[in-house]
Amino acid sequence: MYNLFCTVCQADGLSAKNKEVYRMKKVLILVLALAMLLGCTAMAEGNLIGYTCMDGTNPFFVTLEGAIREVVEANGDELISLDPQNSNENQISQIEDLISRGIVAIFLNPVDRDGVIAGLDLLKEANIPIFGFDTEVADMSYLVSYAGSDNYNAGYVCGVDLVEKCPDGGDIIVLDSPTMQSVVDRTDGFLAALEELAPGKFNVVAQIDSMGNQEQGNLNGTDALTANPDAIAIFGGNDPTALGAYAAAEAAGSDALIYGVDGSPDVKALVAEGGITGTGAQSPINIGKTIAEVYYQWKAGEEVEARYPIETFMINADNVAEYGTDGWQ
Repeated sequence: MYNLFCTVCQADGLSAKNKEVYRMKKVLILVLALAMLLGCTAMAEGNLIGYTCMDGTNPFFVTLEGAIREVVEANGDELISLDPQNSNENQISQIEDLISRGIVAIFLNPVDRDGVIAGLDLLKEANIPIFGFDTEVADMSYLVSYAGSDNYNAGYVCGVDLVEKCPDGGDIIVLDSPTMQSVVDRTDGFLAALEELAPGKFNVVAQIDSMGNQEQGNLNGTDALTANPDAIAIFGGNDPTALGAYAAAEAAGSDALIYGVDGSPDVKALVAEGGITGTGAQSPINIGKTIAEVYYQWKAGEEVEARYPIETFMINADNVAEYGTDGWQ
């Protein structure tokens, strides 16, 4: 385009016919330049919004991020998603990166409820509003709003199901994740149900941090079953952990009942086949859609609630057909 401008500028010594050609080219250049300017203006109208979750490879978060992205893009904005891979240090660094990119808001799920506070301070200093989802942070006053499952109930319904199936109790294994508040709440609910409905009958012989992932669930499940081959049940703090525990039980020839929390398609398929006993189901679609819509309501000046609880419920062999195994509920 620069060369064409220069050629037009040198048109004085040309014939009238050629001058007319160059005049038309000059008009075309101006039209193209205006179109480019308008295009750049249109592109600049959308805002950048950040997203970070504890584990971007977890199918639960993949689905949740997709629900948020759908709402964000429908409003003409752009979502920048970063995966800290269960590292608090990575998450803090990525929050710094998102701030430097000029985000106007962030959807955040912490790797570590306490460790993330350093990142929340950075966001607060930059006047970037924080919208939390799925897992609470240690100080919820940092957040504008939060949407998440009733995690306590998700664990509680698993405990109820176990008591119904094993009323005489026995040794159990818990694969939790103490840095993830959502998993802490689920574990608390599970153990509370056992104590309330069958006091003194269940004995926790191993409670191990499995970091919310399948590989660690497999390793820890294998170790726990080796040390406690008579365990009657394993509770995983989420479905990936439960999948790891299921593989460990299969390899060990254990009949232990396996419970998870999420309601993922993979686990529901195993519930339907009788391989996994049940899962405290939640809906990543509803969580993502809810918190994204709350952001735009807040942005529009509407009053929003501090918390938006999302229903959780039991999926086992009795009702798995109602929810299907091909996708999330």
